[in-house]
Amino acid sequence: MTIARKLARNGHKVTLAEAAPELGGLASAWTLGELSWDRHYHVTLLSDMSLRALLRELDLEKEMRWVQTRTGFYTGGRLYSMSNSVEFLRFPPLGLLAKIRLAATILYASRIKDWKRLERISVAEWLRRWSGAETFEKIWKPLLKAKLGENYRITSAAFIWATIARMYAARRTGLKKEMFGYVPGGYGRILKRMGETLSAEGIETLTSHAVARIESTDSGQVRVQFRSGRVEIFDRVVVTAPATVAAALCPDLTASEKARLEGVQYLGVLCASVVLKNPLAGYYVTNITDAAPFTAVIEMSALVDAAEFGGKTLVYLPKYLTPDAPEFSLSDAEVEEIFITALLRMYPHIAREDVLCFRVSRARHVAAIQTLNYSESLPNLCASIPGVYFANSAHIVNGTLNVNETIQLGERLTDQMLTASAPQSVPCEVAV
Repeated sequence: MTIARKLARNGHKVTLAEAAPELGGLASAWTLGELSWDRHYHVTLLSDMSLRALLRELDLEKEMRWVQTRTGFYTGGRLYSMSNSVEFLRFPPLGLLAKIRLAATILYASRIKDWKRLERISVAEWLRRWSGAETFEKIWKPLLKAKLGENYRITSAAFIWATIARMYAARRTGLKKEMFGYVPGGYGRILKRMGETLSAEGIETLTSHAVARIESTDSGQVRVQFRSGRVEIFDRVVVTAPATVAAALCPDLTASEKARLEGVQYLGVLCASVVLKNPLAGYYVTNITDAAPFTAVIEMSALVDAAEFGGKTLVYLPKYLTPDAPEFSLSDAEVEEIFITALLRMYPHIAREDVLCFRVSRARHVAAIQTLNYSESLPNLCASIPGVYFANSAHIVNGTLNVNETIQLGERLTDQMLTASAPQSVPCEVAV
């Protein structure tokens, strides 16, 4: 959507094709009983300048609510608060020396500028070196396995650097507090305003239009065939599907290009949205080191005014998985039984009858795993097929997957496209 807006503002005729019935992808909203909110959990940091600039253009940034949140930590069958320095020092599972090394690791990572050198060492080796064996085994390893599964063994240290750098960037804004923001109405409202802007810019939007094939024509243009059988011809095409899907859509790619695209290893997510009668513990994020069927507990009502949810509590229970994980085949009822049983064990004051709504979202290709020397094998933004470009989460190499990074990726690719087409006197027809 960012690419489409910028190209249209530079005089190009743009068509935006979306496979789903609505715009937004992972940022889209859905209904939860009587509520409507984001399908997956999202938050804005004070340092998310690209996202905030977009919200300003949409006349929404002035409505943002900024909240100081709290963080929980569930380990050894107990829930602890880890929201400030004093609570960190009192954290029982770690000794004083281990705490000092953990804090030093985070501080050191936040000050690293050359992230590329971290691609040459595994995240496990780097964290064990700087935090020590005790902290790694009790804290880092369970968290890495919860997020990455056994893929933590092939993930580079650039992964943890990007995670820490994003959080520290928010604290460098001057408040020195963990301030998170949201727009009243959530991403459903943002995307509605964005869609209206696209229409006003003259962009044709085609929803429920999944693409089946993209190939060159004899005239040097690009032919796009949709699964419906519809065929369109464009001067330029931007493919924003996951790398592995993009490889399947473009049969004219070279063997080396296909190998790079197909070589990207993805994490997917099975994310449950749960509406409860009562709050859990008031922590926006609760990290978990004990065995649990979900990666973390995201209590959205600890950030968002409960009035947005009719006084109820909205909780996200994400589980990050490889695309072929068997958990994706579980029915919603099976996921609910497994997840709610674990949730009630963690929060004994919550009863099963407190669960008002439970919905499951499944996405098999969400974020690329930052393997060793990842940037050296990254698929190019510009394909060998004339007029074809790629842009997806695999191209975020020095950050974490979030809306701000996604907007920056779109802007970077658009600048490259506009520079490449600058000599042309006739505007292009572009499909995104």
